[in-house]
Amino acid sequence: MIQAVLFDLDGTLADTALDLGGALNTLLARHNLPAKSMDEIRTQASHGAAGLLKLGAGITPDHPDYAQWRTEYLDEYDSRYAQDTALFDGVNKLIAELDKRGIKWGIITNKPMRFTDKLVPKLGFVIPPAVVVSGDTCGESKPSVKPMFHACEQIQINPQHTLYVGDAERDIQAGRNAGMKTILAEWGYIAPEDRTETWQPDYRISSPLDLLKLL
Repeated sequence: MIQAVLFDLDGTLADTALDLGGALNTLLARHNLPAKSMDEIRTQASHGAAGLLKLGAGITPDHPDYAQWRTEYLDEYDSRYAQDTALFDGVNKLIAELDKRGIKWGIITNKPMRFTDKLVPKLGFVIPPAVVVSGDTCGESKPSVKPMFHACEQIQINPQHTLYVGDAERDIQAGRNAGMKTILAEWGYIAPEDRTETWQPDYRISSPLDLLKLL
């Protein structure tokens, strides 16, 4: 008996790649580096600042200048986080139907609270989320199970009665390890080299409304 459906945000509920990528390309131009195409950006968008900085500048978290690059990138993203971001087609219809069936919904994202708290109210959800857990809400982010358990505690629903929907391997790992049923959002930011068959989600769906067939 599913009582709640929890979702990743970037690449699952909302198409944030245009703003994430726009911020990256502005930063790259400032450093006299070539822009990246949106196709390239989409494959890394779920991996946040770390994935995008590696893509654009070859800067990884062990690089001595990583902290400065990350700060610059986040400041740039802060100036345009909701400029071109929008919900994927079918998301609001799905949420309305979940509400009609008495099923709670919420968000568990690795996006920092700094952005989540501002972005979520601007996305135009037909029903507000029952819970929002950001990457820094619990001190640990996915694939840790901490955010998963925290969300369930907030809405007072057992993880065993919860579905988790995401587009990254860490989403499936976190959901499974927390005892949730997991769903891979195949419309999300999945790279060609990602071997999704090894992630072992319980289900796969190709559009948000396909979720209703599983309930």
